[in-house]
Amino acid sequence: MGRLLCVWALVSYGLGILFVEPLNAIRLGGFPLGFWFAHQGSIYVFIILIWTYARLADRLAERYGVD
Repeated sequence: MGRLLCVWALVSYGLGILFVEPLNAIRLGGFPLGFWFAHQGSIYVFIILIWTYARLADRLAERYGVD
């Protein structure tokens, strides 16, 4: 869970706020990459994080027989 939270913090705070200026030099779909991460990319990453957490929690439940 700690690793997932670190990814969440890096994407939401780091890529969306701190590193937005260097990322804006790259364009994705006609928009600066920093803008894209702040508005679209972070949502995709969050969905992947939720899916990953659910899979890991299911494996843990199966291991301890509480599924």
